[in-house]
Amino acid sequence: MEIILLERVEKLGQMGDRVRVKNGYARNYLLPKGKALRVTAQNIERFGRERATLEADNLEKRGTAEKVAAELADSSWVVIRQASESLQLYGSVTARDIAEVISASGVPIKRQQVMLASTIKTLGTYPVRIALHPELSVEVKINVARSEEEAALQAKTSDGRLKPAEGAEAASPAAEVGEEIQAPEPEETPPAAGEPEAPDAE
Repeated sequence: MEIILLERVEKLGQMGDRVRVKNGYARNYLLPKGKALRVTAQNIERFGRERATLEADNLEKRGTAEKVAAELADSSWVVIRQASESLQLYGSVTARDIAEVISASGVPIKRQQVMLASTIKTLGTYPVRIALHPELSVEVKINVARSEEEAALQAKTSDGRLKPAEGAEAASPAAEVGEEIQAPEPEETPPAAGEPEAPDAE
C-alpha cells in the first residue's frame, strides 16, 4: 500500500513522504494511529490543506519534548530486583517497569516510548533510549541491583556491572531462611523500539 506520512516514522521516512509499506502494517498501525494517510487524490489534497497545521503542531510537540530531554539527559534510575548469586534476575525488567520508574520521578513516560530491544534479565547498568518525539530521543541509564548499596557499587565500575563474587558479597541474600522467594513475574514481550519496525516495502 502507498501512504503519505503525517509525521516522521523511524526507518520509514519524514512527514510528507510517500512510501510503500505492507498492507497489514498500514491498516493495523500507521493508519489507525494517525501517522499516515492512504494515497488517494482526496487525501493528497487533504494533506496539502493541513500540512501547515501539522508542521506547526509537530514543532510545538518537539519543543515540549526538548524540555523533557533536558531533564532526562545524563540521568540514571535504580531498579531493585531479587537475583541469584550469578546475578541472574528472578524475573525480568521490562519496558513497562522502566516507564513506571521514570514516571514516578515526575517525568511521565509511556511504555511505548521505552526503546528496549529485549527484557533485562541480569543485574547491571544498561543504556536505554527513550523516544520523546518522532524526531527526538534521549539515552538514560537503568541500574538494576538488589539494593541501593549494590547499585552505588555498580555505578562506580567501568562497565556498570559487578562480578558474580562481588555482587554476592555486596548484596543482601534474596531471602532469609524460611522466607518465601517471590515467584518470577511473567515476562512481557516489549514493543519493538516503541513502534513497530517498518517491514520491507511490497
